[in-house]
Amino acid sequence: MKWSDVYDIAIALADTHEDVDPLRVNFVQLREWVMALEGFDDDPERCGEKILEAIQAAWIEEQ
Repeated sequence: MKWSDVYDIAIALADTHEDVDPLRVNFVQLREWVMALEGFDDDPERCGEKILEAIQAAWIEEQ
């Protein structure tokens, strides 16, 4: 997975952290969780606030 795979990341986060409210996750923690996902392989420097916002929004939709 890459940072651009927003929906795949959101699904993986929903599966991995099913008891977590995505609205309560700060961007630092969200970034760390994404980078820790199995199959994630992208440059940490390519991540910005807009990508994290998109991931968080997609994760909210997954719930």
